[in-house]
Amino acid sequence: MRDVLHKLLILLLFLGGINLMAQNQNTADSLSQIYHANPQTENSLELLNVIAVNHTNPENGLEYSNLLIEKATEKGSSYYIMQGYLRKGYWLERKGNLPQALEAYFTANEEADKLEDVNQKNTSKGAIDIAIASTYKDIGNPKYADLYYNKGIEILQNSDDKNTLATSYYNYGDYKVKRGDYSEAYELLNKAQNLFQELQIDTPLPYIQGNFGIIYAAEGKDSLGLSTINQAVTSLEKNKDFYAASAFLLEMANIYSKQENYDMAFIFAERSLALAEQYGLIKEMSDANLKLSELYEGIGENGKALPYFKNYVTNRDSITNLKAMNEIANMRTDFEVSQKQIEVAEQRRTKNIVIMASVIVVALMLALAIGLFRRNKFIRSTSAIIEREKSRSDNLLLNILPAETAKELKDKGRVAAKRFDNVSVLFTDFKGFTLHSEHLSPEDLVKTVDFYFSKFDAIIDKYELEKIKTIGDAYMCASGLPFEREDHAERIVKAAMEIVEFVEFAKTNNPDNHPRFEVRVGIHSGQVVAGVVGRKKFAYDIWGDTVNTAARMETYSEDGRINISEDTHALVKDKFHCNYRGKIEVKNKGSLKMYFVNGYITEPEPSLVNHQSDTT
Repeated sequence: MRDVLHKLLILLLFLGGINLMAQNQNTADSLSQIYHANPQTENSLELLNVIAVNHTNPENGLEYSNLLIEKATEKGSSYYIMQGYLRKGYWLERKGNLPQALEAYFTANEEADKLEDVNQKNTSKGAIDIAIASTYKDIGNPKYADLYYNKGIEILQNSDDKNTLATSYYNYGDYKVKRGDYSEAYELLNKAQNLFQELQIDTPLPYIQGNFGIIYAAEGKDSLGLSTINQAVTSLEKNKDFYAASAFLLEMANIYSKQENYDMAFIFAERSLALAEQYGLIKEMSDANLKLSELYEGIGENGKALPYFKNYVTNRDSITNLKAMNEIANMRTDFEVSQKQIEVAEQRRTKNIVIMASVIVVALMLALAIGLFRRNKFIRSTSAIIEREKSRSDNLLLNILPAETAKELKDKGRVAAKRFDNVSVLFTDFKGFTLHSEHLSPEDLVKTVDFYFSKFDAIIDKYELEKIKTIGDAYMCASGLPFEREDHAERIVKAAMEIVEFVEFAKTNNPDNHPRFEVRVGIHSGQVVAGVVGRKKFAYDIWGDTVNTAARMETYSEDGRINISEDTHALVKDKFHCNYRGKIEVKNKGSLKMYFVNGYITEPEPSLVNHQSDTT
């Protein structure tokens, strides 16, 4: 039995690619039972490796990848530590966490350097280079994607591992398809197909078939392209490979959209989104939401497009800041490339070191003399400038971040994410904004947005709320952070009432004749995580289901009304008259109880919009 199991494991390991993985959930489930029945088996590390390869669920794949790293570290096996980080990088990439995926791949590369078998080392490093290239592809860095693809393929062409070479041809060809380099893509995909057929490995062929379909469609052969991609999707769904199936379904939606066959485009875009949501595929969810937003916009239903666009932004943000990600990734690769350059440059520097040292000494002495002479004058003249600039930078930082967060950033150079258990989040959205914006010049559009949002800013300042961000004509703020407040819900509802009151007031008191709008408001209370994203352009942001539910409250509100959730209602019912709307079916949330806020139970203080001077 042990010999049979060992042969099975070797075969499955051979089938496991890097970014194109021959996944089989049934295999993963069967081997998981074998492993947990006897975790101390001689082949335990091979078992964990194959389980991590064959899972189709990212969470489970990540769990077994981490378990493989843990057990391999205990046994001091660099080979399986490398495999664990390779699998971990793959699943992090599927979950959309590209920075951590890249770090996992670089760690795998470091472990590969420790391997004593030269052929095994080179084959492993070639495969890891392809994985790194694919991550750079997702980040949007073609320079380093091409660098690592070519580097990895060159290594693998000189090895005996035809399976990994075929996988590498596929991954590079897939990338060329996405870049529109169809001639090169076809050549690479054809090489991959021939090698897989020579090895009698059928599982990767639907991937190749799907990409051939995309190429056919790009060449104007839409019918052939659609039928080819559809065959690929059928095979992928049969194999429970939902990541690739979701991506190819979206490609079919793109083809139908190009033909202006919107009915079919909606069908395939919604199928893609459903698969992505079911299996937690963040990048695919983002892409599908964006496509559905574009489709609704294309048929003139902007109101239906907005919720999908909001979901796209939420998923895109959860993938993290790509600009910062690029900088981190580039630094790592630039360091590796620079090491080779340093080795060459070191030989040249040795020859000139005596001359350079003499020049440096003379230059330092001259600089020191000049520096001493000018030192006092320089200090006196610059101290005032430095103080002014420091004050300006401090004030600018306070306009971007809360005071407590800005202080932490200045003191520590970073801001730790923080969980807040009791926060209320507000979203607003204007009815008809897209229609109006199409008829306004850019200058008038900016003036209009500023007219309304400046007043919103004044209102939330009055109630000591925290502005989070604006997205187009949507406005988002929160109450109860960065300092906790027991009356967070009451404050944000008061602010919402003044916002609605001001928008109504602006219909008849609008000195610059800005467009008149109706506003919808949604509020939900609960737990969020807050932190700072970005490295150069800081942004204070919040995440969590509370944010998504608040956005849904706005979407299901009505013109001139404030729609609050059951949790918010429980906090403010003694302060405000509320009208119960019943349970309303919300996409991806089920049935949610909702309430309209009708007014104060007790008479409030006069609001901002009752003062004519505040509207100018």
